[in-house]
Amino acid sequence: MSAMTEQTDPMIAIQGLHKTFTLHTQNGATISALQSLDLTVSGGECVVVRGASGAGKSSLLRCVYGNYRAGGGAIWVRHQGAMVDVAKAEPRTILDMRRTTMGFVSQFLRVIPRIPTLDLVMEPLLTAGRSAEEAREQAGTILTHLNLPQRLWSLAPATFSGGEQQRVNIARAMVWDYPVLLLDEPTASLDRENRAAVVELILAARSRGAAILGVFHDREAGDAVATDTIELRANRLAA
Repeated sequence: MSAMTEQTDPMIAIQGLHKTFTLHTQNGATISALQSLDLTVSGGECVVVRGASGAGKSSLLRCVYGNYRAGGGAIWVRHQGAMVDVAKAEPRTILDMRRTTMGFVSQFLRVIPRIPTLDLVMEPLLTAGRSAEEAREQAGTILTHLNLPQRLWSLAPATFSGGEQQRVNIARAMVWDYPVLLLDEPTASLDRENRAAVVELILAARSRGAAILGVFHDREAGDAVATDTIELRANRLAA
């Protein structure tokens, strides 16, 4: 497929995706993380990716987000009314997509050590053009929903517990209504109450029409948000 039109329904359309990794410390051996993967996600859908460790679940999300360069195939994502192939897009295009189209919850929070939590969560809103007052209010609302005490909002999250950092990560990715959400273990390190709060946010995003692609170690949480599931098989080391 050379192009996709605005009338095409999916928000994400993956076609024949390949991704391999070269192990330079093991005589150049390669691991085939993804092989000929086809997948579509439309607005209002949440496709949950399952599979054993090493099956390529996180690699899939990172390819869609543009952190990993695909080895082959196409990764179409709807951005500003047109379908853009992330596998071939220029870095500046991918950065623009991350500002307004694609939100990503990773398993780890990467932040500047001295930036207060509230400022971190406000940043996507400010980047999208919201006023400081509106951004502050929305950031406070989502942090409250995620049970992060207000006394922590002025502190940098580098010294927070794993569960607190994960909630900051989720708040930062979901405070803006991204049309596409990529979730890599969003409920990791969370207790039952906070897992439930995250599930509510994901269901709300699905209801507003977001296209969601997620990896969940927590099967209960994944089942609660999924409209469909796919299973990836672990690939072996190749010579």
